[in-house]
Amino acid sequence: QVQLVESGGGLAQAGGSLRPSCSASGGTFCIYDMVWYRQRPGKQRELVATASSGDTTNYADAVKCRITITRDNAKNTVYLQMNNLRPEDTAVYYCNAHRFRLGKSLDYWGQGTQVTVSS
Repeated sequence: QVQLVESGGGLAQAGGSLRPSCSASGGTFCIYDMVWYRQRPGKQRELVATASSGDTTNYADAVKCRITITRDNAKNTVYLQMNNLRPEDTAVYYCNAHRFRLGKSLDYWGQGTQVTVSS
């Protein structure tokens, strides 16, 4: 069982930066794909960025070139460096740990961290 705790959200002005982080415990961090999702007000949860267990990264088109996902396997932590923030980035950001085991999808979620961007 993996426990995930996000932190580092908050309030920023448009054009500013934030760096949420997600710390994991209770599992072998390096074997999980780590994913950041967000849920904007009135919208469904959407994928933002992925850092695979092999450290391959992928991004949603809406955040490419502004957001960088990195993972530190020694610290069991994944980060989301968010630059040039826009009001439409306002959302609750969730950390997800994912892997397949014996043909079954395993997913663990954090409680979310609020990011609010003012114009």
